Amino acid sequence: MSQSQLIKIMQQEDFYPHKVKLPIEVIQTHCSTIFLTGEYAYKLKKVVNFGFLDYSTIEKRKYFLEEELRMNKIIAPDLYLEVIPISYIQEKFILNNNYQIFDYVLKMKQFPQENLLINIFKAGKLTEERIKELGKLVANFHQKTFTNKYINSFGTAEKIRQSINENYRQTKKYIGFVQTLEQYQKTKAFTENFFISHQECFKKRQIKNKIKECHGDLHLKNICIWNNKIQLFDRIEFNESFRFVDVIYDVAFTIMDLDFREEKKLANVFLNTYLETTGDWEGLQVLPLYLTRQAYVRAKVNSFLLDDSAISETEKQQAQKVASKYYNLAYKYTQKSQGKIILMSGLSGSGKSTIASQIAKKINGIHIRSDAVRKHLAGISLEEKGQNELYSLEMNVNTYNHLFYLGKLLIKEGFTVILDAKYDRIFFRQPIIEFAKTQNIDLQIIYCTAPLKILGDRINKRTGDISDATIELLKEQQNNFEFFTEIEKPFLKIINNSK
Repeated sequence: MSQSQLIKIMQQEDFYPHKVKLPIEVIQTHCSTIFLTGEYAYKLKKVVNFGFLDYSTIEKRKYFLEEELRMNKIIAPDLYLEVIPISYIQEKFILNNNYQIFDYVLKMKQFPQENLLINIFKAGKLTEERIKELGKLVANFHQKTFTNKYINSFGTAEKIRQSINENYRQTKKYIGFVQTLEQYQKTKAFTENFFISHQECFKKRQIKNKIKECHGDLHLKNICIWNNKIQLFDRIEFNESFRFVDVIYDVAFTIMDLDFREEKKLANVFLNTYLETTGDWEGLQVLPLYLTRQAYVRAKVNSFLLDDSAISETEKQQAQKVASKYYNLAYKYTQKSQGKIILMSGLSGSGKSTIASQIAKKINGIHIRSDAVRKHLAGISLEEKGQNELYSLEMNVNTYNHLFYLGKLLIKEGFTVILDAKYDRIFFRQPIIEFAKTQNIDLQIIYCTAPLKILGDRINKRTGDISDATIELLKEQQNNFEFFTEIEKPFLKIINNSK
C-alpha cells in the first residue's frame, strides 16, 4: 500500500467517523495534502525529502505533525485539535486506530475557505482596517514570542546566508524555463553583496533580540478570520532556520504576498502599522533582503510542484506561471530606489498625520510619527497617556534627534521617509535641510494649517489616537511656531487643511 492509495480513500465519506460534506475538497501543496470534510480538516504530510524539509519516514511525519500542533496551539488554539493515527488492518485504512499504524494526520477545525485572507482579498473585501488589525496582531505576536541564546544564534549572517544559498542550489534546474539566467545571477549577486555590506546590521539585530521563534510562512493563505478575529496559522515546523528568524522576516512575507497581488497600498498600511506598533524602524535595513528571499522561496515551492506526480498537467502549467512571476518579483526587489525626505509640519489637529498617511500609501513611504517615537523612547505603550516629563525640553530634543537619525538611516537604504511632527522650530528643521542639501537628497516640507477653532474641534473629537495633544496647548503651539526661513521656503508646500 502507498500513500497515494490512502489519499484516494481519504476522499471517501465512509472513511470518517463523523458527518462529511461531499465532495471532500482536496488541497495539494508541495509537502502536504489537506482534506476539507465540512466540520474538520485533516492534513497528511507527503513522503518527501527536499533537504530543507524531510518527511520521508513515518517517525518524522509524526514528529513534525506534533510540532505543528504544539506551535500553532499558541497562536490559533481554536483551530488546532490533535494528531491522530491511521492504521491499515485487513486491507482497510482506519482513522484514529493505534494498531498497525500506517501514517498520521493533523486534525483541525475547518473554517469556511472564504474566510482565508487570500479569498477575502480575491473577493475585494480586504480593507485597510483589517490590514491595520493584522499589523497590530503580528506586532503583538512578535513582542510576545519566544527567544533564547540558541534561537538568537540563527541570526548570524553566516546562517542566514546558508539558508538563502540553499534556495539558489535547489532552483538551478529551473533556469531557462521557469526563471531566466539573468534573474538567477542578479538576484543571487544582490544577496551576496547584501551580506557583505550589512554585517554590522545583522549583529545589531541579534544584540537587540530581534531573532525569535516566529511564524516563518506568513502569507495570506496562512491567515484567516475565525470567531470574528484574525488568526495566524500553519507556522513552519519542519526547519528551525525558517522559524528562528528576524521578526522582519515574517513581516516581509506578508508585504511580499500583497505586492505579488499588486496591492502595494495595503502592503504599505501593514508595514507602517507594524513599525509604529513595535518601534522597530531600524529593522527596515534588512527588509530588502527578506523581501527578495520570500519571493524567491515562493517561486521555489511552486517550481517543486512541477516534479510532483500527484499534480495534474493543468496544475503544473499554473504552477510554472506563478513561479515565474515570483522569480521576477524577487529580482525586482533587488533594484534599489533613491531615498527621499518629506517633512510634515503643523500644529496639533492640522491633519498632517492624515495627509502623511495618504502620501505614504501613494508613494510607498515610511511614515514615522513623533508621537510614536516619543513613547517608544520613553518605554510606554502607544495607548498610554504621557505625563508631563514625556513633553519636557529634553524629551523633545531626544524625539527630534531620533527622527533625524531614523531618516538618515533609512534614506541610505533607499526608502522615502515621511517625518511627521510639529517641526515648529528652526532648530529641529535645520539639520535635516543641511543633510538633504549636502547629500543631494530630495526634500519636501509640507506645512498643514487650518483655523484655530477647527484644530480645537478635531482634537476634541479624537478617539483611539496615540497623540496626547489637548486643546489647551493649541494657543501655546501657535505662539511658539517659528515660520519658515528664506532657505526653507524653496522646499515648502503649504496645505490649507480646513475641510
